[in-house]
Amino acid sequence: MTQRDSTDGGPGFLTIDQLLAESRVGLQRVQPADLEREMEGGALIVDTRPVEQRERDGELPGAVVIDRNVLEWRLDPSSPHRIPTAGDASRRIVIVCNEGYSSSLAAHTLQRLGLPRATDLVGGFQAWAALKRTESD
Repeated sequence: MTQRDSTDGGPGFLTIDQLLAESRVGLQRVQPADLEREMEGGALIVDTRPVEQRERDGELPGAVVIDRNVLEWRLDPSSPHRIPTAGDASRRIVIVCNEGYSSSLAAHTLQRLGLPRATDLVGGFQAWAALKRTESD
């Protein structure tokens, strides 16, 4: 295995920031203010936050909870382990993590699995929750 010899990731390697930027190129990311409209339009909203974060910060109404470590198997339309609502490869899927980083990587992976409308929520659950707090003030 080649070791990195510089902060740019070295030859053939990416830094996490580079990988994140590359992953987001093909995503039509959803703004927190638009999440409800996405749900109303039939999008599948998937909350990948760990149980500890959901217990601490609250649930995302209308979202399906899928652990990040099994996400691809649950959403790949060709997988025998998919959830029933994941049979339509053309369905819009919005992945939500805590702050909008791991969800971008996950959405990119889902696109590579043949789910071209997979995307994520800008700023994740925290941005959505902050918007909801502002709206209720």
